[in-house]
Amino acid sequence: MEAVIALHNVRKSYQDFHVLDIARLELPAGIYWLQGENGAGKTTCMKVMAGLIPFKGEIILQGNVSSHRQPVAFRRLINYAEAEPLYPSFLTGRDLLELYLGTKGGNRQQVMELGERLGVTGYMQNPVSTYSSGMLKKLSLLLAFTGNPLLILLDEPLITIDKQALAVLYDLIRAYSANGVSFCITSHQPLDQRELPVSGTLRVAAKNIALV
Repeated sequence: MEAVIALHNVRKSYQDFHVLDIARLELPAGIYWLQGENGAGKTTCMKVMAGLIPFKGEIILQGNVSSHRQPVAFRRLINYAEAEPLYPSFLTGRDLLELYLGTKGGNRQQVMELGERLGVTGYMQNPVSTYSSGMLKKLSLLLAFTGNPLLILLDEPLITIDKQALAVLYDLIRAYSANGVSFCITSHQPLDQRELPVSGTLRVAAKNIALV
């Protein structure tokens, strides 16, 4: 089975501190739980996978889209939602959504319906500086499901959202997964197998990541 994402000789350092050293990792389509202790490099790994920070090595999506040779196409196919999202305070949720729709593409009506389900649309016209942590998290999840991604990376998506939004999130992950979208999720809370059919567990340790 062709890998949805393949990491080859991926290394990431902050000055002289080595964070990641992944010789080879290939993941077929599915839902993966990324585990690791605090400071193990989970968030750095996700940002590297999303092409958001520089690194050494190569990441390939679906066998032919390179993080280095086709960076724009690569970033259109992979979405990332931060654990604690931070956006420029003067922008509104609507501004950010329009940016994503303009760069990632996707069905506007479908995205707006998703915003209604998550409970985001009622405050989209307000500057993000007025948002609570839960409001910011819901906005980041909405943006993560915007466009036509092959892979969605969710960093601690289960925290700071209410039960209704959590139920919507589970529904979305299942629905998108059924349509061929893969997920990599970090969570300090156990993922409920009754809610999410997890394909495998990824473990970050000793600067490496492996499917266990």
